[in-house]
Amino acid sequence: FANPLPFGRLNHVAIAVPKSKSITEAAATYQKLFDAKVSEPKDLPEHGVTTVFVELPNTKLELLHPLGAASPIQGFLDKNPAGGMHHICIEVENIESAIQKCKAANIRTIGDKPKIGAHNKPVIFLHPKDCGGVLLEMEQV
Repeated sequence: FANPLPFGRLNHVAIAVPKSKSITEAAATYQKLFDAKVSEPKDLPEHGVTTVFVELPNTKLELLHPLGAASPIQGFLDKNPAGGMHHICIEVENIESAIQKCKAANIRTIGDKPKIGAHNKPVIFLHPKDCGGVLLEMEQV
């Protein structure tokens, strides 16, 4: 890339939790496994998920659970009934500038404009077909 993308540090790795398991049960597993601080569940209706964050020394895990019949992670869970890694989130300083650089590099976004994410900051996802098969989320810091 002549003009590299403006990515910062890894913010979190998101893990989809299947409907067969409660998100609080999944959070308790990670809390015990890592002796980690775990947030309370937070419903994000505009994203169709409930989230819990597990704080690790160098990053966070975001547990995702479907919220509502039209949850965008349901397709992922249909293909991966046991759950699993859903996406990674990378920090950017200016999300609008990052979106323009991605578009200039023929990297598609999912949606036309950022939404407010779980940290109350603008986020947007990059299409996995343009990112080596990985769903990437950009979050403005």
